[in-house]
Amino acid sequence: MGHHRPSKHLRAARPLNVGAMRTAVKKYDGRWIVQQIVAGRSVKEYRCPECNRMIPAGTAHVVAWLETPPIGAISPVEFRHHFHTSCWNRRP
Repeated sequence: MGHHRPSKHLRAARPLNVGAMRTAVKKYDGRWIVQQIVAGRSVKEYRCPECNRMIPAGTAHVVAWLETPPIGAISPVEFRHHFHTSCWNRRP
């Protein structure tokens, strides 16, 4: 019988690339830390929370997380979201 990986929701969040450029952006729901992911570095499929459509592996996109994490969070990166670049840019 094969081993199953634990749910990604039960595993600790993987750190993002430390050398990557990050910017802080103010949106209607708070201040976000934003990191651009280039197509060659995107190896998984993600669901965009803005349009609820998939971001295929190999697609450039934006990873963003609130600068101030929710109370009780160990790290703000635990609450990061992957957005289509156009979806992120349309957010007020």
